[in-house]
Amino acid sequence: MTFPLLNELPQFKHRFTLRHPTIPVDAERAEVVARLWDWHHQHAREMGFEEGAMCIAEQVHGNQVAVVEQAPNLPIPAADGIVTATPGLVIGIYVADCGALYLADPETGACGIVHSGKKGSELGIAAVAIQKMQEHFGSQPRNIRAQLGPCIRVPAYEVDFASQIRTSCLDAGVLPEHFADCGICTSSDLQRYYSYRIEKGRTGRLLALLGRPATT
Repeated sequence: MTFPLLNELPQFKHRFTLRHPTIPVDAERAEVVARLWDWHHQHAREMGFEEGAMCIAEQVHGNQVAVVEQAPNLPIPAADGIVTATPGLVIGIYVADCGALYLADPETGACGIVHSGKKGSELGIAAVAIQKMQEHFGSQPRNIRAQLGPCIRVPAYEVDFASQIRTSCLDAGVLPEHFADCGICTSSDLQRYYSYRIEKGRTGRLLALLGRPATT
């Protein structure tokens, strides 16, 4: 799955993986991520990134955003967001109801991706990531494109964190015309998406990927 707002930025590549039709996911998070690992890496390669170029975060439902220049061997501890300006690096976030927010700056080549569910949205992780892009890479918020992927929404969930994410981005300086929300609820179609709430925690993970290939 890709999004029109980001498709308008040819220097960046992005993807939002859907539910795998055959890999069993009735298990705990670590096990299902391991089962999906090879398939998710295949997506990164199809996007034009080399083996070993994928960088993911530990994801602890906080608002810490890591600045990375090269892919670490393990998930970045205590982080729920990643920002980079390194070409050839693809950054990723796992979700299964929480929001995956893509951030891309076509002027500086910087990009970011954050895991923003109920807690992360309350803590303003989107604004933290935008500030990191500004401080470390010189990004101006007015140039940043922000795209929210599928996530759980009202009435399937009692908190409208998708709206909180949008407000956080606009308050941080993202222009309204540079923010897009796909509007899809992950609980609405279990043939295409994983839903932690509907499947009571024993489900797979969707992977949001974003990066700037070294060849562009």
